[in-house]
Amino acid sequence: MTTRGHAPDGEGIPSLADTSALREPPATARGARTRAALVAAARVVFERDGYLDSRLTDITAEAACSTGTFYTYFAGKEEIFQAVLEVAQDDMLHPGMPRLDPEDSSPVGVIEASNRAYFEAYRRNAKLMLILDQVAAGDSGFREVRRRRSRAFADRNARAIKDLQDRGLADRDLDPLMAARALSGMVSRMAYYAYGLGEDHTLDELVETSTALWANALKLDRNAE
Repeated sequence: MTTRGHAPDGEGIPSLADTSALREPPATARGARTRAALVAAARVVFERDGYLDSRLTDITAEAACSTGTFYTYFAGKEEIFQAVLEVAQDDMLHPGMPRLDPEDSSPVGVIEASNRAYFEAYRRNAKLMLILDQVAAGDSGFREVRRRRSRAFADRNARAIKDLQDRGLADRDLDPLMAARALSGMVSRMAYYAYGLGEDHTLDELVETSTALWANALKLDRNAE
């Protein structure tokens, strides 16, 4: 959720993947294209076969490159999975939302647009989010990846809530971070049930309900500009 009619700039948002473990990006345009092709191919294979059953040979075949080329850019399956998650985080944290007209850019209007953008982004990444949950259950490193992802959303939304409080529009008795964790978790879980587990809810139903709960929890005036 953002407090203005545009996507956040990402300042202060931690990376989903442990990018300290990733190699420096390629110095040439050709290298960047090859690396991006490998990441895209890996995502196809992970979503098709799952993390545990995916093989490096499947990834290189999907990318139409050699195993030697793969090792030029990545140390192994774990590292390229981190790279895939990095791309997914960027999509989910910065899904893009339309510039809102002045009449639609009230706090509740911005929350509604932000929730819609998040649900649409989750739908695009649902298979990968399920894989991350499965891998994190048995791997402490990827549990930390999952924790960072959750904290990134909470931190961003806490800043938005604090902004609304400072403007006198939201309940000032709420702790911004705790409120953000609760509300972000609610929206994330709604997306998980709808797009991860396949429950039959329309996008409009998800957006309408989540926005009403956000507004009620923060005690926002639905008519506030």
